[in-house]
Amino acid sequence: MARKGQQETVKAARRPEGRLPELSVWEGGGLEPDGDYDGLEFADLDLAGQEGIGARFMDCALRRCALDEAALAKARILDSVLEGVRGVGTDLSGASLRDVELVEARLGGVQLHGAVLERVEFRGGKIDYLNLRMARLKDVVFDGCVLVEPDFGGAVLERVEFRGCALRGADFTGARMTDVDLRGAAELDIARGVGALSGAVISPAQLFDLAPALAAQLGVRVVA
Repeated sequence: MARKGQQETVKAARRPEGRLPELSVWEGGGLEPDGDYDGLEFADLDLAGQEGIGARFMDCALRRCALDEAALAKARILDSVLEGVRGVGTDLSGASLRDVELVEARLGGVQLHGAVLERVEFRGGKIDYLNLRMARLKDVVFDGCVLVEPDFGGAVLERVEFRGCALRGADFTGARMTDVDLRGAAELDIARGVGALSGAVISPAQLFDLAPALAAQLGVRVVA
């Protein structure tokens, strides 16, 4: 929890590094399991239901693509940008994302449980029922996005920032946090796991809003 003097010691998250090189337009067919995609732009494509399990995307851009039920478990997405992607049920369980920007995404039920995210920025957009259970997040920024019932159960969060974003019905049960900065969240609604906020920094106003949940966690009855 936030304590006096802690504001000065919280470590900021590192942003994704690098810029995309000149890209070639993807002209292939469907994605392939264990496929290798390097320096490609996927634009305005319907990738719904595609099988890209274990695929590697390096220096790629996915723009305005449909990802409904796309199977991308254990994929590696490196030094890439996902812009305006949309879909329900995208499976990225066990995936590795490093130096990735996810911009204005519209996703529902995306599976990132057991995934590893390092230097990843979620900017704008809305993600419903984001599943990050047992995931590892290091240097991750949620900026200006809306997260509806995100699940961080059992996840490990290190240098994670929430800036101008809305967290609605978040679940932090069993999460472990180091240098997690929640002060910039425009909306902070924690449905479960408020007791796991040790290692996080919150504002005085947020502490007031979370008081009922904290009291319930401690078994304290508040009677007027």
